[in-house]
Amino acid sequence: MTTNATTAANPTSATETLLLTESKDGIATLTLNRPGQFNALSSALLEELQFALDRIAADRTVRVVILQANGRGFCAGHDLKEIRAMSDVPEVEALFARCSRMMMTISTLPQPVIAKVHGLATAAGCQLVATCDLAVASTAATFATPGVNIGAFCSTPSVALSRAVGRKHAMEMLLTGEPIGAQRACDMGLVNRVVSPDALDAEVATLARSIASKSAVAIATGKRVFAEQLDLQLADAYKLAGHAIACDFFTDDGREGVSAILGKRAPQWKR
Repeated sequence: MTTNATTAANPTSATETLLLTESKDGIATLTLNRPGQFNALSSALLEELQFALDRIAADRTVRVVILQANGRGFCAGHDLKEIRAMSDVPEVEALFARCSRMMMTISTLPQPVIAKVHGLATAAGCQLVATCDLAVASTAATFATPGVNIGAFCSTPSVALSRAVGRKHAMEMLLTGEPIGAQRACDMGLVNRVVSPDALDAEVATLARSIASKSAVAIATGKRVFAEQLDLQLADAYKLAGHAIACDFFTDDGREGVSAILGKRAPQWKR
């Protein structure tokens, strides 16, 4: 098991640990750690998340990622105090570009990412949940894209939200800014499962272990193909998928998996 604590470079918060990272048994856990700010995505926290995700992408020992948070909230979106201190549109736009890059890194990461949501997830926090491959929420969790309430439509969160739920569900959240509960989020497809607060840790751990037990090569290919085929016409999607699964059978893991099932034994993956 490896554990790391990342400290902000900002001299005003030099002792603040923004992101906790842990890796054990093929499962990497990233913990947002700005509890006093409801884990708002400051520039420094975005940089730490980007660094951690880039490192995980290159780590062959990591098979699945859990994204969680400390404190009462999961993530309250961007740090509004930081944005208010910025001088012009290009400076704020650059901040959102860094956030978008981090979100896209989650989408293209070879490993699946599970959001473990125990409290509020608003604006870019809701975007973060929508971006993750899977999400498990506590019954205490709430979700919202409340930009309209402060005169700034949640345009960047809408990119991930509109790809995770139906268009009308997304527009209702974006146009009203009103929060929804965990069960409603599950019904809409924003999260996969809803459990009681005291069952959240065990539920996510079980899901992560299940994924970690599978072929990392097959999962990485499958995640990439799943995303790519969504933007293709039906025939092109089947062509892409057909080629991908045919190639799977000729990887080391593919050969091992077929031999294992025919031999009625558990597979032994290469990594």
